[in-house]
Amino acid sequence: MVFDSVLVVGVTHPELLEWAARSARQCTALAPSRRAAQGARAFAERRGFTCRVLTAAGDDARFGSELLHGGAHFDALLLDHPADSGEALGQMLAQARGLLVLKGRLWMFEPYDSLEGSRGRVIEHPLARLRRLLEGAGLHCERLSPIEADGEHVLAAFARPLAEGPALTTNAEGAA
Repeated sequence: MVFDSVLVVGVTHPELLEWAARSARQCTALAPSRRAAQGARAFAERRGFTCRVLTAAGDDARFGSELLHGGAHFDALLLDHPADSGEALGQMLAQARGLLVLKGRLWMFEPYDSLEGSRGRVIEHPLARLRRLLEGAGLHCERLSPIEADGEHVLAAFARPLAEGPALTTNAEGAA
């Protein structure tokens, strides 16, 4: 499958960045720091793929003011360890939903521990919490799986925009 445009938020796992770049006509990545952006650009150059790498900064650091206020829309969005918690994660997911075309796709990889609650107290099961946060952001969670890699526990989620949602966009529907 080839996407028209993909946004990768976070460059923690360069393999995800490479997959996105090779699966899309246009790839954009947001790195959390200038150093991370330099590392992502160097990785892309070494591996021979093209992806525009931006450094997120300011109040809209998760997505960058340029994307949020510039009307950018993507067919696919990969959230590589957003690691926000509580309301911040819900707001970030709503922003992500606003960047997806109507038939877009979102993949999210979040540390299991970040969804457990404060001080180790489980208030809501992490799987249920992530489903609720996705739904609240106008996204339908189609798949949710706990995975373990290199001793790290991660929740992997796949979601699509709801037909009607809080951040519904009426931009082109994309080729997904």
